[in-house]
Amino acid sequence: MTTLLLLNGPNLGILGRRQPEVYGTATLADIEAAVAARISDRGWKLVSVQRESEGELIHTIQDNYDSIGAIVNPGALMMYGWSLRDALANYPNPWIEVHLSNVWARESFRHESILSALARGVIVGLGALGYELAAQALLDLVPAPS
Repeated sequence: MTTLLLLNGPNLGILGRRQPEVYGTATLADIEAAVAARISDRGWKLVSVQRESEGELIHTIQDNYDSIGAIVNPGALMMYGWSLRDALANYPNPWIEVHLSNVWARESFRHESILSALARGVIVGLGALGYELAAQALLDLVPAPS
């Protein structure tokens, strides 16, 4: 079975409780279920990993080079996760960066991602729907088996 990697960085494990006025009320489990449902018709399986540590995310990427693609919400690592950037630069398949909030409508230190230039696309500010849109984009980008 083909797998799609869903990576979430620091503080995203507490979605639904973490500043709902900024990040919404959907939990990470809600997001995982929505993405899994979106990709199920293609026969893809979701591998979802959330970690507070950059090193653990890097190991996950390196251990999943055989995945079909990835959805990555790096959280604050978008600004300073240089090791994560190096790992994603070596990831052999398309991946999409997702942020729940509109980072450009927030504090100026959030206005630049060191990862975005490597991503196939970036989705920001659409809340949990952004993950589903990223999954749909990957479904469109990755050819279905003949």
